[in-house]
Amino acid sequence: MTDARPAPGAQMTFQWRKWDGSPHWRHDCVYLGADDWGDWLGQPTGWLSARPGASFVAETPNVTLIPRRTDFALTVNRAHPRGMRVYIDLGWEIGWSDDPLLATGIDMDLDVVRVVGERGTWVDDRDEWAEHSALFGYPPEVMTALEELALDLEDRVRAQVAPFDDATADVWLDRLEDLGLPPRSPA
Repeated sequence: MTDARPAPGAQMTFQWRKWDGSPHWRHDCVYLGADDWGDWLGQPTGWLSARPGASFVAETPNVTLIPRRTDFALTVNRAHPRGMRVYIDLGWEIGWSDDPLLATGIDMDLDVVRVVGERGTWVDDRDEWAEHSALFGYPPEVMTALEELALDLEDRVRAQVAPFDDATADVWLDRLEDLGLPPRSPA
């Protein structure tokens, strides 16, 4: 892994894989900068996210925090049409590759979601977590750590403490929008 980071505004990729090494979501992003919480990436409206068998373009701008710890990535959406404000992917080995234009991580299935409105905050994809833990043979210590982390993150998201509050991410969402990047054509 490298300590080098792209220049703010540089286009880059965030590539997820599964525990067995198979490819998962690949997000076209732009590097925004760093703060005390970690590195922030942005995905303007119309930029692509794809995995084998599925793809979508961002409906609204979003930013992703890659924290200094390596077991989750926090994504915050602005004005999402279904009210999704926070989406946290629990993961493993999340960080920078040797290429400063490529961040990577292992998607570990569990997610913490906050939707504006009645539905609120919850831990998602427990069924996928159970299925993949058997399929991929997640080590027990990894499972215990991530199950505890999911509950802790759920509490912190519900309480909206930084960096899970609106104000922290809104600074980065504003920076993303200030770049004025147009939608991209799929490659």
